[in-house]
Amino acid sequence: MKQALIALLLLAVPATAATTDEIFAVYARGDYEQAARLGEAARTAPGYAVAARAVLAGEVLRDPPCMDCLRRAERLARAAIAADPHHAFGQIWLAVALGYQARLTGAVRARWADTPGQSRAALDQALADDPANPFAVSALGGWHIEIVRGGGAFLARHLYGASEAEALSLFDRAVKLDPANVAVHYQIGLSLAGYDPDKFRLRIASEFRAAVTGRADTAYERKIQDRANELLGLVNHGPREALEARVRKYQGFAD
Repeated sequence: MKQALIALLLLAVPATAATTDEIFAVYARGDYEQAARLGEAARTAPGYAVAARAVLAGEVLRDPPCMDCLRRAERLARAAIAADPHHAFGQIWLAVALGYQARLTGAVRARWADTPGQSRAALDQALADDPANPFAVSALGGWHIEIVRGGGAFLARHLYGASEAEALSLFDRAVKLDPANVAVHYQIGLSLAGYDPDKFRLRIASEFRAAVTGRADTAYERKIQDRANELLGLVNHGPREALEARVRKYQGFAD
């Protein structure tokens, strides 16, 4: 009854009256479209950032992938940055949206649009403004892994300054910053599983296990706990082909 009353109040009053905490509460319970609308209507950097996060959450859980949704998330993240370029989450969700877009467009078009460079610049800015943000740290680690995976170690190092070693260092740092963060553990495990599931098997299993056993505070985290549990079973019991197919699906590739 109380949740229903809150929802009615949010719908009854002008959207600009919704605070960032109220918008996040709508996101946390899994009403991503309503959170996106409230966040956009707030016309503040935090509001736009929560809106971008909500659209991304809906897209990550969607099947099949939706490029229009990713572009919407990008627009909202850029609106957050325009409102306040030093609000770290605007930069983080921009990098995430661009990364998912690159998986749909392919490496050649992504390089042509300088998607890797834009993502790196956004994450560097996020870390400059909020160096202890575990989402920014883990996302930058994922950026390094994606660049190495896509172009090989030599080109990744010489074209973008990306390396496997730096990715692992950033992943370690992200986990130390927030050991209970379900989403961070899940994304680290997923990133490494898409990169080299044999070499990093123990680390992947550890990250998925931490995601499964962590405390989920949002509907999104509860959903990805289910995915982490599924992937952990495939890591431990195979077959390898099933793991690879599931990882690509959850990473947002359009197979």
